[in-house]
Formats: sequence, structure tokens, C-alpha cells
Amino acid sequence: MKITKIEPILAGHRYLFVKVHTDSGLTGIGECGAWGYQEATAVVLKQMEKLIMGLDPMRIEFIWDALTRNLHFRGSLVQSAISGIDIALWDLKGKFFNVPCYELLGGMVREKIKIYVNARGRNSDEVAENAAKLAESGFKSIRFSLHHSKDKDGRCGDNFSEQVMQAEEMMKKVREAVGWNVDVAIECHRGFRASEAIEIGRAVKKYRPYFFEDPVPDNAEAMPEVIKQCQIPVATGERFINPMEFDTLISHSAVRYIRPDMCVAGGLTAGKKIAAQAEAKGIYLIPHNPLGPVSTAACLQLDACIPNFEIQEYPMGNGVCRLDKEMKEPFEVENGYIILPKKPGLGVELIDDIDKVFKFEGAYGGINQHEDGSIVDR
Repeated sequence: MKITKIEPILAGHRYLFVKVHTDSGLTGIGECGAWGYQEATAVVLKQMEKLIMGLDPMRIEFIWDALTRNLHFRGSLVQSAISGIDIALWDLKGKFFNVPCYELLGGMVREKIKIYVNARGRNSDEVAENAAKLAESGFKSIRFSLHHSKDKDGRCGDNFSEQVMQAEEMMKKVREAVGWNVDVAIECHRGFRASEAIEIGRAVKKYRPYFFEDPVPDNAEAMPEVIKQCQIPVATGERFINPMEFDTLISHSAVRYIRPDMCVAGGLTAGKKIAAQAEAKGIYLIPHNPLGPVSTAACLQLDACIPNFEIQEYPMGNGVCRLDKEMKEPFEVENGYIILPKKPGLGVELIDDIDKVFKFEGAYGGINQHEDGSIVDR
């Protein structure tokens, strides 16, 4: 069997799927994760097609090595393309042997995957109300996001004290709304300075947050100090693009949870390597997953077969992902868990002509500014 074509498929708000074709007619599906740069990543996929055309798709490690070690340049676009191809190759191999990918990655260690979902709202009262509804529907883990408040001109004018007090107020209201039988995590989107993140962590500590996600920008010097001083468990690493970056984080900080993205960090091949690195240090995985069905399926396959899995991000009802409409058979969600798919490969099928049903829109972000006009980190 030989690879004959790499097909990029742009769809929806921010999806880039990739299909690997072979001369046997067997195909595999993957997903690329640099969601602000989908068209650029699609071009990279076609460049990589020239390198791996004619190769045996069963040689996943060889192809992963060729694409990660033999190129002149690295970066998120390159790694997202590699990730999509790698996931598709695992899907293809699972279909060839008629087993789920997790059987090829060491075998199942759990039957269902615990997930967390997002409580959203325009203010702390709305967030708390939505968190209560999610808890009542069976979810045992909920996350909410902290944002800089914007004025009428779109500028973020909160001062230090306001940031800390707003975070504490929201955490208090969410905790009161869901009680102590539900885990509550905080997402920061890398939006705070180290001093703010440290004090926010100390202020919310009494409400026992599950984890404090990406409190500051990715900075190898600042992050360890924030992790040390904020006094609550930190989860980070969603923008890392290879196992080496995770090794630096694991080795030089007291991070409790790491967040590899299967669609950016190098696919399932990298995911398995990163999980092993973390397992040796007693660190657990919370895979990043803001995208679509294939990203979710790839995460589930890894979650199923590693001992140091913690919980899985599930992009339900966020206004971007419509996983129930994009798949021929949606994931089975039950009491805060996804029942592990048992079909071969990734265990999912996209609807036919997904790029026509959900036409590609593109998502490119924007510029966020402080009151003085300087840039807010994201």
C-alpha cells in the first residue's frame, strides 16, 4: 500500500481536516490545529504531500521522523500539518487492522473518558447560572473563563485590584452555584501579567479550583515562578508544538497538568511520547481540544490508553463546534463522560461533503488592547 494523495478539507468556522488517500482505496482522516491559519496550513499539507507520496502509510514513526526531523523549518503551521497527517495515518492503520487506534497504542486502560465543558456568560451571575445548569445535567467538571472587561471603545481598562476582585467574585459565585461535588477550573487564555496571575491564584485558592489554565503567556522563565507562587494547580502547554517544549516545562517547573493538542503538537505519535514523559514525573494530561470531531476523536484514542490521563476538554455548545451535526454518529455523552468509540481507527465518520454543508468561514482573531492602547496578551 502506498500514499497517493494528501487532501486538505477546509470547512466550518475554523476547521482544516486532512484525508490521506492510498492506492488500495483505504483512507484516513486527520485534523490540523493552527486554527487561525487554516489556509496557510493547507498549503503546507500539499508541500508535505511531495515528500511522502509513494510511502507505505503503515510506517507512521518513519513518516513522523521524516516530517519532524528532516525539514529546514519548524513552527505551528508545519507542526499542525504534520499533526493532521499523523492522525490520519493512525486512523488509516486502525481501519486496516480493523481495530480502534488505542489497540495499536498499547490497549485500553479505561472504558469511558471524563470530560469538562464551559460555563459561559456576560457576567459572573450568568456564568454561575449556566454552571448550575451544566451540573444539574450531569457534568462533574466545569470550566469558566476570566477576561479583561472592555469599555465602549473596546479597550480593557481593569486595574490590578479589579482583576483580582472580579476573579474572586466569579469563582465564589460558581462554587456556590454548583456546590463542592463539582470540579471547577479557571481559563485565563494567557491574558494576565505574572503579578496578576499570582494574586488571582491566591485569592481563589479557598474555593479549591480544579486547575488554573494558562495564567500567563508562554514564557519559560515566568511560568515556573507563577506556578510556584500562585498556590493552585496550573495547567498549560496548549500552544506547544513538540515533545521537547513539554520536556522543558516538565523538567523546570512544578506544573501539575499539561495540555498537549493532538492537532498541533505532532499528532497521536507525539501525544504518546509526551504522555510517557509526563508519566515518569507524576504529571497528568488534560488534552487541549477546541476544534472538531476528528480532534476530539484523536484525544479520546490517547486518553483511552495512557495511565496519566486526567480529564478531556469537550467543545460542547460553544457556538463554533457542532459535533452532533458534523458526524454521522455523534459521541455518546453520559453523566459527564464520553463512552469510548469502539469502531476501527478513530471511530468517527464526518458527514458527506462537510465542506459544502458547513462552508469554510475562517477565524482569525483580533487585536485586544489595554486602556492605554498597548496589547493584551492572548
